[in-house]
Amino acid sequence: MNIRVVIVDDEPLARLAVKARLARRDGFTLVGEFGDGASAYDGIVALKPDLVFMDVEMPGKSGLDVLAALAPAQRPMAILLTAYDGFALQAFELAALDYLLKPVDDERFDEALDRARQAFPYRGQGRAAAPASAAVRSFSVRTGSRTVLVPVAEVERIEADGDYATLHANGKTWLVRERLHTLAMQLDPRQFHRVHRSSIVRLDMIAELCALTNRDALLRLRDGSVLRASRSYMPALAEALQHRNKKTQ
Repeated sequence: MNIRVVIVDDEPLARLAVKARLARRDGFTLVGEFGDGASAYDGIVALKPDLVFMDVEMPGKSGLDVLAALAPAQRPMAILLTAYDGFALQAFELAALDYLLKPVDDERFDEALDRARQAFPYRGQGRAAAPASAAVRSFSVRTGSRTVLVPVAEVERIEADGDYATLHANGKTWLVRERLHTLAMQLDPRQFHRVHRSSIVRLDMIAELCALTNRDALLRLRDGSVLRASRSYMPALAEALQHRNKKTQ
């Protein structure tokens, strides 16, 4: 799975910061960068990237103007970059995956890339069949002097526990010495989705989704557990569940 990325920002140092972070992540390839809205529009149409990091405020055509001018079929996944916390509504209307406040910290950048990776298989018919050969099949868990292999197929959900994570599988819990966003990158996004900063859920475990007034949602799982899904993860989750329902009909 390789996600082709374009960066759009009128500040060269801001573009450099995004490039440096991308270089540390597998599965993302930079194919172009632009410093203004007009050239960004032409570049996106020509390059057809899968994901764009889009500065909201630029001289002339703004980042939001560029996205709005693109036909929905041409519009890549978008992560908005902004210095002001006032663009959530526009981001939602343009189906942006996320918006990051400058200066961007590493954890929020990783979360945004996790969302892009989760949404990627469902963007277009061809991408729906994107291979997930890199997905792990089991987790190695230390318990005392033993190492236990927990099959991924048995994992129902994963919850953050500080710098570690807790696996829930067949009524048991296992502590993994990995951060949640690291585990998210190892899982098949067609089977698992991050639904909150602190939780990942296996899609077939979701029995019911109840929307809340603030665009969050409550998820009832088949084992009776109830989790909160953050609104920033809802667009990708809804698309994944819709795709899954079509396959099972």
